[in-house]
Amino acid sequence: MSEKLISRRGAFSLLGLAAALALPTTVLTTSDAEAQAQPSPAAPAPAAPAPTTATPAAPATSGMTRRQARRAGRHERREARRAGRQMRREARRNARQMRREARRGLYMQSNKPPKQQ
Repeated sequence: MSEKLISRRGAFSLLGLAAALALPTTVLTTSDAEAQAQPSPAAPAPAAPAPTTATPAAPATSGMTRRQARRAGRHERREARRAGRQMRREARRNARQMRREARRGLYMQSNKPPKQQ
């Protein structure tokens, strides 16, 4: 008999297969009393009152505060990008307008008749 090493992928597939086969047997072995005591998944959940704004919010966890800090940082960076973009646009617009005015000024001066002395 030759010994064959099993790969990690094969070991995980066997583990998954064993888990899949073990699950139905545990479900089938529950007694009728336990099955009746457990709520069925098809039964509607009891209606919970909708949260109102008057109820106090749960205390912020560390994960929530980190997420809020990241969101605030993204918001600030976005605003900075928008402000910088607007400043660059205005600078280009002003420079373009000054160049146009300079060209028009030179053009108008060249069409004027020379001054007579």
